[in-house]
Amino acid sequence: MRLSRPARGLLAAITAVVLALIYLPLLVVFVNSFSTSQNLTWPPPGFTVKWWAKAFQSDGALDAVLTSLQVALASTAIALVLGTLISIGLQRFEFFGRDAISLLVILPIALPGIVTGIALNNAFRTGLGVQLSILTLIIAHATFCIVTVFNNVIARLRRLGTSLEDASSDLGAGIWTTFRLVTFPQLRSALFAGGLLAFALSFDEIIVTTFTAGSSVKTLPLWILDNLFRPNQAPVVNVIAVVLVLVSIIPIYFAQRIAGAEKVVR
Repeated sequence: MRLSRPARGLLAAITAVVLALIYLPLLVVFVNSFSTSQNLTWPPPGFTVKWWAKAFQSDGALDAVLTSLQVALASTAIALVLGTLISIGLQRFEFFGRDAISLLVILPIALPGIVTGIALNNAFRTGLGVQLSILTLIIAHATFCIVTVFNNVIARLRRLGTSLEDASSDLGAGIWTTFRLVTFPQLRSALFAGGLLAFALSFDEIIVTTFTAGSSVKTLPLWILDNLFRPNQAPVVNVIAVVLVLVSIIPIYFAQRIAGAEKVVR
């Protein structure tokens, strides 16, 4: 179906407006990170890199970055292991309740973050009697990071089929040998893409983090929220926000490139 010229023009205009609403605020944050104004007046009276130097000398910001990296890496590792095992179990085996389990696996990322955060907070503090810490935060992040790995891996398994695994079994290979030499090599790119997306999702998450981190744990998004309305910290917050955007975009970019490259190969 071909659109008429007025329809194409209207669609292009709507697309441009939507993209502008999404990306112009990010551009403003980027420009303000170089502004000489401490109050972030617009347009900037001048440009400087001193806020970048100050940001990388801020102990609070650096500690928050390190904490976010630790949480994102740990939750991604858990998600890779559990997401892969769940995907193989649900795709390669038939059993009662398989569809219900698949729904339960995907549900954490579909629920509003505040609902997940409150539920996990109650589970940790009331149900289990556990004090909130970085460990509870990692577990909380892993609950929704698993979904990104699960979706990537189970989609790959559906496309692969079972012919190669069946041939490996017919030749005498055991389950572990078949997984190590046949299944895993075909899943590596899906695992890499899922891991990148899980890392990006965990690194900048704030809603669930607010309910499960505890007062002693400060991730980068929480540090930004705490310092956002402090006048002397506003330019530094803009710098950290730019870094956060870059750290989130890069994994997503590579995940998209991997998915695109696989489509070309097939």
